[in-house]
Amino acid sequence: MLKDKLKDYRIILASGSPRRQNFFRTLDLDFEIILKPVKEEYPSRLTHFEISNYLAQLKALPFKDALHDKDILITSDTIVWHNNKALGKPQDKAEAFAVLKSLSDATHEVITSVCFTSKTYEKTLHSITTVTFKSLTDDEIEYYIDTCKPYDKAGAYGIQEWIGQIGVTKLEGSYFNVMGLPTHHVYKTLNDIADAT
Repeated sequence: MLKDKLKDYRIILASGSPRRQNFFRTLDLDFEIILKPVKEEYPSRLTHFEISNYLAQLKALPFKDALHDKDILITSDTIVWHNNKALGKPQDKAEAFAVLKSLSDATHEVITSVCFTSKTYEKTLHSITTVTFKSLTDDEIEYYIDTCKPYDKAGAYGIQEWIGQIGVTKLEGSYFNVMGLPTHHVYKTLNDIADAT
């Protein structure tokens, strides 16, 4: 299996997200978590998956000079795209409420980009999932924010949490992508890397 194929590699996951870390454990991969701070800003000309691609690549930059021959660095970024605008992580309760209110009774896209970097190459892929919410009441939004405090999540929600269970009426694409990692793409790409060497 993949773990055996990658036994000679050092997999570095540069993410503080507990959800992404758990995905790697579930995939049964040996990996290290190394974090380096990056200011997550992007040029205003970028739109849609260009934004998440750029940020995933940006997060790899501080590592590039330190990578060894058998290192595979994995960085990623997730955005919510709604009304031609990228929705990031809310700063406070008022912003979280406004974001969720805008997603209520509407369809949006969740885009996650993953960047694979080694000493000799860089590959970036993205996955798009379309999510539709029912009409959320103000009380439901308030309850969710107070209970789950979704300030570390793009679009101010986690689909695996209460709001996703009661609010999501339709989903097209990868569920795990909405949680922050298109695991099927990661698995395939790591297999491709191992098979190519």
